[in-house]
Amino acid sequence: MQDNNYRRGALEAILMVVSEPVKATDLAPILAATPADIDDLLTLMAQEYAQADPSRGFQLRHVGGGWRFYSDPRYADVVSSFVSSGHSSRLSVQALETLAVIAYRQPVTRAQIAAIRGVDVDSVVRTLQNRGLIQPAGTTADTGAVLYETTDLFLEKMGMNSLDELAPLAPYLPDDDEFDDVVKEMA
Repeated sequence: MQDNNYRRGALEAILMVVSEPVKATDLAPILAATPADIDDLLTLMAQEYAQADPSRGFQLRHVGGGWRFYSDPRYADVVSSFVSSGHSSRLSVQALETLAVIAYRQPVTRAQIAAIRGVDVDSVVRTLQNRGLIQPAGTTADTGAVLYETTDLFLEKMGMNSLDELAPLAPYLPDDDEFDDVVKEMA
């Protein structure tokens, strides 16, 4: 059985790396505790963080049925400035090119993206998927290859409501017959 000091440290470590709130029912088995024990401990931790140092830049909150660390709203202007100043992680040129191909040709397979870009795109597609900018949109009927499309997060980051707002690019892309011939040659 683990003591509460170990559980506290383990919970802090887990909550530092999650991207969305985690339920006590998901944390309890990992820490050999009941969900009620985990909720109680997290509630106590959140209270202690708030009382121990009121100028702390983060909060532990119970939101959406789970727990997660959040930046303190008092520092929203500083966080926003940091994120928008280019200090956050940016996409590489290769990732932007791949994202553009997917946005304009979706749904599209990796082979089709590679045919347009002329390079292997496996790692770039994984990166874009991990960042939530693209997602699988089914498979092709003939080969079973995964089709990719952009996500709502892509639209949000681009400041658009729909793909209809993309700038016209048709004159610069190969027509469908040319495109299909190139993809067949790659297979």
